[in-house]
Amino acid sequence: MFQNVPSLSRTILSSANPEFSRHGKRSKKMDAAVGLERGFSMLDAEFFNDSKMLEIEKGAKELTIPIIKDNRKIVATTNGGLKYPSPLVFNSEWKHKEMHYAAKRFSYPSISSVTRPENEEDIAFMTILELGQLIRTKQISSEELVGIFLKRLKRYNPVLEAVITITEDLAYKQAKHADQLLAQGVDLGPLHGIPYGLKDIIAVPEYKTTWGSTTFKDQVLDIEAWVYKRLKSAGAVLLGKLVTGSLAYDDIWFGGRTRNPWNIEEFTTGSSAGPAACTSAGMVPFAIGSETAGSITYPAARCGVTALRPTFGTVGRTGVLSLSESLDKLGPLCRSAVDCAIVLDVIRGKDPDDPSSRKINLDDPFSVDITKLTVGYLEDAEMEVVDVLKSKGVNMVPFKLNYTVESAQGILNFTMDVDMLAHFDTWQRSGQDDEFEAQDQWPTELRRARVIPAVDYIQSQRARGKLIQEVKESFTVDAFVGNVTDWEKVCVGNLVGMPVMVVPVGFEKIKDPPTNETRRRSTVTTGIYAPPDHDHIALALTMAYQSVTNHHKQRPPIDNLGPEDAIPNPPKVAIPPRVLKGVVL
Repeated sequence: MFQNVPSLSRTILSSANPEFSRHGKRSKKMDAAVGLERGFSMLDAEFFNDSKMLEIEKGAKELTIPIIKDNRKIVATTNGGLKYPSPLVFNSEWKHKEMHYAAKRFSYPSISSVTRPENEEDIAFMTILELGQLIRTKQISSEELVGIFLKRLKRYNPVLEAVITITEDLAYKQAKHADQLLAQGVDLGPLHGIPYGLKDIIAVPEYKTTWGSTTFKDQVLDIEAWVYKRLKSAGAVLLGKLVTGSLAYDDIWFGGRTRNPWNIEEFTTGSSAGPAACTSAGMVPFAIGSETAGSITYPAARCGVTALRPTFGTVGRTGVLSLSESLDKLGPLCRSAVDCAIVLDVIRGKDPDDPSSRKINLDDPFSVDITKLTVGYLEDAEMEVVDVLKSKGVNMVPFKLNYTVESAQGILNFTMDVDMLAHFDTWQRSGQDDEFEAQDQWPTELRRARVIPAVDYIQSQRARGKLIQEVKESFTVDAFVGNVTDWEKVCVGNLVGMPVMVVPVGFEKIKDPPTNETRRRSTVTTGIYAPPDHDHIALALTMAYQSVTNHHKQRPPIDNLGPEDAIPNPPKVAIPPRVLKGVVL
């Protein structure tokens, strides 16, 4: 049972106490702690010990208060609330039943003359449509595919630390059912029989949903996440629960830290670490990740995979760990933009138990006439993308997204941290945050969040409302190309809820290579941003770019790093002698 260290102010006063001087006077630290304790008492937060209270005070002075002052200047200089309403609005409509509608689905390209490769690695890097064609032409079964990908999961996970639980029994069960349905003439669509992985914040009954956390590593939720139900109904086959950073923060989890397949000496960054690494390494054909603030964009960019952070509200989140109800999004990490479009088409739609999800009438990305689009490019855009799209008939123009709100990064931190603390109040009060894998992450941030006044949280949302309006007015193009991992853009994009495609555009030599012959690389990516509810435009532009380039088709050098190069720190790649079905790896 956790017990807090006693507060200095509650310590018995005695001459033996080192917190007192020779003259019996209290130290400055004790005086500070006594004053802070009174304030924390008013917040019903007396459970913090002195060192934590002093840490919170320091963080408030250096980080929290400047953000509060910035937001007040933006929206709180006049009274009456006549301007800048909070985007966190109340809707009094009662919704008891799921709304049924005839969804207008995308028209996928047809492919033919797909021949099964002799090499299993070539199969592992095929697209969703190619794998589907192999299944439908009986060149391979879904069960065979499961076997191929399970071998890769078990082979590479000891190095990449990207998988938490392999759902082997479930995978073979679902694959067998998919094969039987096809034999009966029932085809559930392009994902029928296709294996995939889920970030381990998404609940699947009878399997652990660990949230990547030591505290919750044995947790089994009797919930079937909405996105999992969508994929299951489309015939997709779940291979495993993939690594999430602990409580969806960065790439550190209770079992280690997930590595980048393109350069295994570095880590993936971002909490959708497992989905990014596994997709990059051909361990799954696609995966579902999540983003609150960069958790799809950062690891996808680092690992060189194509990914979509969709418009906020596109994909339902029932049964998924919640950080912030107004920021959390689920999205696909795939081999290509075509694959992203296919997966998005399956998982989008209104989730009756997620008030923020909605039916978004996206146009068909496969039918967009890109020659009618005007697309901006920022100063930090990768110019190869600009040149290729221009050659395809797109009107490319220099562009800058203008807004006056300078506290976007602070607004995002306030929103995410306060919301997260509301979901993990008991976790902090009971001292379980002391178990967290990286103490400078959630524990520190959520302690600061404890002392953010409610009025200043609302002011931050009003400032967010002004930011949303200004971005809307400034977004005068159909889409724009720009850096996808720039922190300011990550914050603004998530606060506004705009979609972005992560687009691989090439490779660079790694810094300080162990040998000049190493095959390790640093990936180069860019982002294609679209206004909310226009994901189809970002998808169409990325498909156009990828139709004449092959950066997204390259394979990381996991098995062959190059002459005189070796895997640092982790064990050499090998198939473990025995991996039990359904156990945490």
